[in-house]
Amino acid sequence: MIDLQGKSPGLLVVGDLMIDHYLWGSCERISPEAPVQVVNVNSESSVLGGAGNVINNLRALGAKVDVISVVGGCEISDELKKLLNNINVNTQYLITQKDRITSKKSRIIAAQQQVVRYDRESSDEISAESQKQILDSFTSIIANYDGVLLSDYGKGVLTSSLTHSLITVANKAGKKVMVDPKGLDYSKYKGAYLLTPNKKEASEATQVSINDEASLTQAITQLKVECDLTVSLITLSEQGVAIYDDELRTHPTVAREVYDVTGAGDTVLASLGFALACGVDIDDAVEFSNLAAGVVVGKIGSATATLNEIIEYESSLNKSTSDEHIKTLSEITILSEELKARGKKIIFTNGCFDILHAGHVRYLETAKSYGDVLILGLNSDRSVKALKGKNRPINIQLDRAYILAALEAVDYVVVFDDDTPYELIKAVKPHTLVKGGDYEGKVVVGQDIADELKLVQFVDGKSTTRTIEKIQQGK
Repeated sequence: MIDLQGKSPGLLVVGDLMIDHYLWGSCERISPEAPVQVVNVNSESSVLGGAGNVINNLRALGAKVDVISVVGGCEISDELKKLLNNINVNTQYLITQKDRITSKKSRIIAAQQQVVRYDRESSDEISAESQKQILDSFTSIIANYDGVLLSDYGKGVLTSSLTHSLITVANKAGKKVMVDPKGLDYSKYKGAYLLTPNKKEASEATQVSINDEASLTQAITQLKVECDLTVSLITLSEQGVAIYDDELRTHPTVAREVYDVTGAGDTVLASLGFALACGVDIDDAVEFSNLAAGVVVGKIGSATATLNEIIEYESSLNKSTSDEHIKTLSEITILSEELKARGKKIIFTNGCFDILHAGHVRYLETAKSYGDVLILGLNSDRSVKALKGKNRPINIQLDRAYILAALEAVDYVVVFDDDTPYELIKAVKPHTLVKGGDYEGKVVVGQDIADELKLVQFVDGKSTTRTIEKIQQGK
């Protein structure tokens, strides 16, 4: 995968903000009053939806985000602003139109299945005064961003006139505009960099029934010409994403398990926008968005995908390279916190691992069996030399790290230069610390930090020192 670690582009989102509200429960009987399920609600949660879910996805990827939209003079608007503030998104460009109701979609979920949904919202077009305020704000700040995302849910914010004006202003400023479209008339998006309709939406907008490559080519080229797009794109569900600029090509989907497609379109728009704002070409950006979508459809409800989740997911598909599993101290600190938040049990071990042999591999496989994620602290060349003598290591740290990262048992490798891995262990705060059996009865560095210490016996006759001796003796 393209390396987007540490990137933080600035993106401006304009569109229909809403709240996705979930009532979680179980169902064990049918109502005696009517043939409907009775759901015993155990908990409830609210997350940003619509354009808000695009923002949430961008923030999860590490982008700096601002939003321009219209909210109503209602309690739902106050709740929405709190959700934005919780992810450090400024609400200064939100315009209040008192006669409107901010969209809130409530879903009742029982046994991981959506039973019913009820909505409260205004969906008529925003006032002319609100449109003017949006355009004025947009024009005054557009120069500060690396890209613009228009998230149209047909709730009245992105009127035809306003959308035309936003795209014109952005193009004059040299900013790419990426749009998740709505409705049948795509002429309002003319001049955008790209649109992200799915196959059904594209078929309805072009009046072309997409059922083979010929009809796909017809629809995707028609969209490019009629909407004056730089890139024409159609998402094809399990078949992937089709792109057309000078030629048609399709990037296959990478979803492994699909539990809920809610908000998947928001993730595609956000991940495409993020990658393109980082200077990635369109094909790499689409592959990145495919991976991001693969992560979120494996979750229930409107969801997001972090860069680390995308890398982990790509690895599970055997598509990642070893160097993606080699982390710096700052990267592993953030990643460890994220993994714990997702309920993962972290295992830590460390060593020189100079010439890899079967004893090493079995040791690491045993270590991994104690939890979910194995983080390996690798002694730098300097610290190996201090421990083993001036003729070591045989293999430099970059080579050792790359080989270890390729092992199935090892999830992440971090090179440390200190004489001990104490600072690294303090950053990771593992659940389990693993060391060799020769530490029986000894104090192990970092055992005061980990929840538990596990000692693993080495394989008899297997060691780097013995391997070197055999080589020197010509055996």
